[in-house]
Amino acid sequence: MHCPFCRNPDSRVIDSRTSDDGLSIRRRRQCPKCGGRFSTVETASLNVIKRSGVVEPFSREKVMSGVRKACQGRPVTDADLAMLAQQVEEAIRQTGSSQIDANEIGLSILGPLRELDEVAYLRFASVYQAFESLDDFDTAIAQLRADHAHRPLPASGAGDDVQ
Repeated sequence: MHCPFCRNPDSRVIDSRTSDDGLSIRRRRQCPKCGGRFSTVETASLNVIKRSGVVEPFSREKVMSGVRKACQGRPVTDADLAMLAQQVEEAIRQTGSSQIDANEIGLSILGPLRELDEVAYLRFASVYQAFESLDDFDTAIAQLRADHAHRPLPASGAGDDVQ
């Protein structure tokens, strides 16, 4: 790590701390030549292998823009999309791999998007999973209905008037 003050190619780590989200490390450094102190933030790189074989850095923005199209006209905010992109990135990082296929990113989007908005989920899944007929939609909708049937009902709270 080059010193930002004197450009000395060496520095000494004096302190290391993990960030609150656990995805990066903040290091306090000191230059042995000029004595200047500075901080660095280190994150593990996460690369995406595209279908064409091209490798590029993972981007939450790309996740958000891809999902935004499916959410068009739905009650989904930019904050919701940012949270979804963060969930997707965290799930991918938990695999422990530094490179992931673009297809795996699409699969990891499906779960959080389904929880966020089922209509947007169907739109995204229809493109991502290349639905070819109405039967593909019927199958996906039947799965959503079956999951709803097996979902426990919320506990009724005080003041709920259920008749």
